[in-house]
Amino acid sequence: MSLFSDNIRSLRLKKKISQEKVAESLLITRGRYVKYEDGSSEAPYEILKKIAHYYHISIDLLLSVDVRKIPMDDLLKLEGNRLVLPITVSQDGENFIEVVTQKAKAGYLSGYADPEFIESLNHISLPHLGPGKFRAFPIDGDSMPPHKNTTWIVGKYIENLREIRKGKTYILLTFNEGMTYKRLEKKGLDSLTVSSDNINYNPYDIKLSDILEIWEYAAHLGGDDSKLEAGDSESLESVIRKLQIDIMEIKTKISI
Repeated sequence: MSLFSDNIRSLRLKKKISQEKVAESLLITRGRYVKYEDGSSEAPYEILKKIAHYYHISIDLLLSVDVRKIPMDDLLKLEGNRLVLPITVSQDGENFIEVVTQKAKAGYLSGYADPEFIESLNHISLPHLGPGKFRAFPIDGDSMPPHKNTTWIVGKYIENLREIRKGKTYILLTFNEGMTYKRLEKKGLDSLTVSSDNINYNPYDIKLSDILEIWEYAAHLGGDDSKLEAGDSESLESVIRKLQIDIMEIKTKISI
């Protein structure tokens, strides 16, 4: 048995329908469907799509998450084949925000789709964020001033890539880089160009196929009581260093 076969069997039993009825809806024989449910045969992509549409659930979820551990009635319904995330609310009706601590961050790449891992995270609720799914992530480094290592960025889960906008900042979870916080410079057909607010770091491209999750900046938590000018002075120093480098390059070209 596989996770996929366990999932489709569980979903069928929950709907109280027969294997024959599911097979008819998929336009295949019952004998062929039974092989998918008992794990003796793997379903091709076209059948995966049909099963996902039949149960109104994403292929990601069918293949990678044990749906028996998820409260299906509380799922955030997403457009297309995106991972479906559960939403939990406080007694006051505010969405709970999972806080990814520095310790949890190390395992987030492998645990982001695991309901038990997400449930183990600390939870907070913030008013007035509006509808959606929110999560708080720790910030590392100096690439996005004035945010520092003591800051958490609260991000709103992006359901569709068409929603991302140039100039906005996003937490991106990728196969190659893990977790990163950057500003969107350009959206291409198969990649995103992102940049740091600290100009000492060059913009770079991220392939869409490498992206696992995108969270748009909604708020930030923590930090210290430093004046905002401190971040501005850092940016000014960066500009001066950049100008010095440009001047040296111009002098070099002139001397040649």
